[in-house]
Amino acid sequence: MKYLKKINSPKNLKKLNISELEIVSKEIRSFLLENVSNTGGHLASNLGVVELTIALHYCFDSPIDKMVWDVGHQTYVHKILTGRQGRFNTLRKLDGLSGFPKCSESIHDTVDTGHSSTSISSSLGFAVSRDLKGEKNKVISIIGDGSMTGGLVYEALNNAGRSGTNLIVILNDNEMSISENVGALSKYFSDMRTDPLYIEAKSDVNKMLNKVPVLGDTVGRLMERAKDGIKYMLVPGAMFEEMGFKYIGPIDGHNIDGLVNVLNNVKKMNGAIFLHVKTKKGKGYEPAEKHPSYYHGVDKFNVKAGIATKTKIYDSYSDVFGKRLVKLAEENENIVAITAAMPDATGLSSFKQNFPDRFFDVGIAESHSVVFASTMAKSGFVPVVAIYSSFLQRAYDQILHDVCIQNAHVVFAIDRAGIVGADGETHQGIFDVSYLSHIPNMTIMAPKNKKEAREMLDFAIDFKGPISIRYPRGAASLILEGNLEKIECGKSETIAEGSKIALISFGSIMENAYKVYEKLTLDGENPTLINARFAKPMDAEMVKSLANYDYIFTFEDNVKIGGFGSLLINSMLELDIPIKNFHAFAFKDKFIPQGTIEELYKLNGLDPESMHNVIREKIKG
Repeated sequence: MKYLKKINSPKNLKKLNISELEIVSKEIRSFLLENVSNTGGHLASNLGVVELTIALHYCFDSPIDKMVWDVGHQTYVHKILTGRQGRFNTLRKLDGLSGFPKCSESIHDTVDTGHSSTSISSSLGFAVSRDLKGEKNKVISIIGDGSMTGGLVYEALNNAGRSGTNLIVILNDNEMSISENVGALSKYFSDMRTDPLYIEAKSDVNKMLNKVPVLGDTVGRLMERAKDGIKYMLVPGAMFEEMGFKYIGPIDGHNIDGLVNVLNNVKKMNGAIFLHVKTKKGKGYEPAEKHPSYYHGVDKFNVKAGIATKTKIYDSYSDVFGKRLVKLAEENENIVAITAAMPDATGLSSFKQNFPDRFFDVGIAESHSVVFASTMAKSGFVPVVAIYSSFLQRAYDQILHDVCIQNAHVVFAIDRAGIVGADGETHQGIFDVSYLSHIPNMTIMAPKNKKEAREMLDFAIDFKGPISIRYPRGAASLILEGNLEKIECGKSETIAEGSKIALISFGSIMENAYKVYEKLTLDGENPTLINARFAKPMDAEMVKSLANYDYIFTFEDNVKIGGFGSLLINSMLELDIPIKNFHAFAFKDKFIPQGTIEELYKLNGLDPESMHNVIREKIKG
């Protein structure tokens, strides 16, 4: 690492020449492979933006100039160049470096982010604030082509293009194919339009024509029409030009010399600029270049051997859901599956292969997916919408307005509910019970184990109205897979009948709740253990029975406010059940950082040992 070890800030980078920057790019790729193979993380996307990130920090002056990275999982190179390479062994670990931009981590991180399609809105906010304060710094939004499917992007582009403010939007395009001829022609136009001499000459011609009252104005309009006509035929950025942006590109995102030249020219231009950069995911590491999706998010791996395909000895909840849905779809031709750019991660790849005409990947467009599903339901189909808990938040209004008000039979398969671990605050799925439970007509379920997950999907398909099944990341639990009582709407399941102490678990946290039950039994207690199954509607008969207990404890992997425990208390109040000693084990009113699932449970007092200790103290007290 001849150069990289000496780079502790962008100022060190600016001292190098272009040929030295080329060496830095190779060193960064080696550094990424060495570190991500040990920590896990987002690999392919970061390998693809090495040269672009180097060029950005070489040409702009961070943190005075503000760089806003969309989603943010591709900011590893940015972190390396801004003084954090010494901490990369802590990436995505508890109290370590975040896998996403983090304002508390560095002044070079402008916003905390983890979800897509927000960067242009954020950048415009910075740009307008700069203008109001009379400052002159640059604002740059870096957004991937996948994020361009999000509707928020076009709201922001529309606003930015007509604002008149100086803003640079860089499209990191690693998917779209552009032919060689168009690419060469676009390079010519880009070089010409960003050259300072061209910009100055164009300004002089406009000033000269404007001095000629009638002729000048007419000729000027004719020239603009001719230019636009050629541009719309040959340049792929006409849409952005119509929205008020000057479109430049596409340019090679792995040519540092070209990138530096264009960026240095672009930052001298006024108005809204849209720079289209072509990159390759996984660049420089052949396995990742060939299989970019496979290397998008990885666990630890051997760099020389690549990622070995592991034979899983367990089914994840996503696997269980996906396999069962295929079986049900074989029997019911009205079942359709919808996802938002996550077919593999949500277990729908098999459904896609078996029923391609009934599978719909709408891209990163969660709001659209829900409205789309609502009218398919009204048309007689049974849409199953599989989306991560943290991403379904983005469709809250559509769930309320387009599904629940119309009481449409849409099945929400809420994947990654609860703690997800290393991705941190933006991805923890601990709010869905809270944001769904107050919406009329919505039914909310959660399975305690693998078998119940299958049964709940069967129940949801036959249900009438909006219904959601929430389940976590990782292995589907095999706990208590004995006799399974038939699932009835709003009915809980009593696992063990006891007295004095009631333990009520909602969802997969039954793994920990059952261990607490066993510990209490060894203590000589005789607790009742209940599997709630439903957060809404609540089992009224179960709630009434709680009048017979001195102590009531609930277990869930949602936040406490608006969660299962809160809903149970509300039901008890409505039914005039006296609340004696009640304690809800849930996540507190705060965002949960990154770490392993086990670490985060313990940190929040939701591991069996901690919960058992709290219960013992409550009973003794």
